[in-house]
Amino acid sequence: MKGAFRQSMSWLHTWVGLLTGWLLFFIFLTGTAGYFDTEIDRWMQPERPLHTAELPVAEMFAIARKRLQDVAPHAEYWFVLTSNRRNVLDMRIIWTDSTRTDGKQNGREYLEISSGRPAEYRQTGGGQLLYKLHYQLHYLPDAASYWIVFLCTMFMAVAIVTGVIVHKRIFRDFFVFRPRKGQRSWLDAHNLLSVLALPFHVMITYSGLVFFAYAYMMPVVIANYGFGPGNHDRYTNELHLRAEQPGPAGFAATAAPLRPMLDEAERRWGKGTIGQIRLYNRGDANARVLLKSGQQTPARDHGALLFDGVTGALLKADVARTAPRLIGDVLLGLHEGLFAGPALRWIYFVSGLLGTAMIGAGLVLWTTKRRAKSGDTFGFRLVEGLNIGTIVGQPVAIAAYFWANRLIPVGIEGRAAWEAHAMFIVWAVMLLHAFIRPASRGWTEQLWVAAGAFGLLPLLNALTTDKHLGVTLPAGAWELAGFDLTVLAFGIAFAVVAWRLGRRHRSDREHDQRFWTPAYQETEAAE
Repeated sequence: MKGAFRQSMSWLHTWVGLLTGWLLFFIFLTGTAGYFDTEIDRWMQPERPLHTAELPVAEMFAIARKRLQDVAPHAEYWFVLTSNRRNVLDMRIIWTDSTRTDGKQNGREYLEISSGRPAEYRQTGGGQLLYKLHYQLHYLPDAASYWIVFLCTMFMAVAIVTGVIVHKRIFRDFFVFRPRKGQRSWLDAHNLLSVLALPFHVMITYSGLVFFAYAYMMPVVIANYGFGPGNHDRYTNELHLRAEQPGPAGFAATAAPLRPMLDEAERRWGKGTIGQIRLYNRGDANARVLLKSGQQTPARDHGALLFDGVTGALLKADVARTAPRLIGDVLLGLHEGLFAGPALRWIYFVSGLLGTAMIGAGLVLWTTKRRAKSGDTFGFRLVEGLNIGTIVGQPVAIAAYFWANRLIPVGIEGRAAWEAHAMFIVWAVMLLHAFIRPASRGWTEQLWVAAGAFGLLPLLNALTTDKHLGVTLPAGAWELAGFDLTVLAFGIAFAVVAWRLGRRHRSDREHDQRFWTPAYQETEAAE
């Protein structure tokens, strides 16, 4: 019975991994890039200054208020997002002015801290696009993408559980790797990559399921809150701990000074930790000021203070979270990793790469096990082509995204969209190449393309901008220098793999040619 159970788990592990492996590879790869989305944002907008100034929150609000007075002096709602956090590069302002009749009741701008003017950088999807790809995919409605990613994540969870069951010596085999042994080597690599970051794989998969549970469990929400937009708003307000604000009273009142409110928030949360400032019903007797903490913690800190905008009195402080909500927030905080410092962020990044490589090794293992038996069938060739075009083609497409950022003219309309189009066009070309070339040549050729696409990026950057390694390294701008050095390392790694693989294929061909000579066959027969 035990053997039959493990055999059935092996079948399930194999086919669940194969059917979703290519999309899971894409999800892991783009999600891993998202751990450095802010650094990628900075590299893809080389017009930014090398270093971003940090100001007290009161000074930032003064800059934002001056701009808001210019563009929306009569707005009843002002929103200011401060920029003293790693993942917020620019101060953001948003406003709502229902008195306008020109169709511009709502507006938003990004402001430069140094000048207070709207930020004028090139349009780009940046690292945010790569991050969003791992759950929104692309060219698909959000609802469809969420469900596709949900199903893939469920299959990933099944693959993890069945993988542990199938490999009864998985932790012992972790210390064994036998190179140049064909199928055995790929199985060893798959086991090694699986165990090396197993806690991360479990955490990232389970927390990924929790992330959009409200979308997957909508019947439960409807059963408790009912249908209709009003009930849905009530649900989302409770979900995100939003305090309901009163409507305007209808008569004017003088606003209380904001500085004492900011001081109270920083006394509770610490200096420089205010992330959001929201002003409701400005100039009205029912004015409210909501301050929210921007402190990043594994629990996704939800500190919030609500003040009376006229008297300055504190009305509500720090909404308490229930235990289930706290557990959910911790899982989501661990998944996002926004709280992580540089060292922990690199651990996240390397763990994500290990997960991506684990999926890739599993896909290659499938073809390696079946090559001798079914190497000429349509299904085998389909899987092998998808493997090449995915495992190597997707990284090449991401490199093409960075090349497009430097090569597409800055002022072109729809520039950010064309960066994404370039990425998917290149991926389609790599998939096509994988099917029209023999597999051995396809692997080698695409690996060399990947080596050039990544390895030459620092040179392209030096030729097109003034933020190259010769400038960023002496200036200590490690966000920019780190990007160039990382892609250079990827280029070298792809080149090494391509060289070794090409050398092995040449050796195999020479062996086959010698085997078919009469002298070689006579020697083999004599031995």
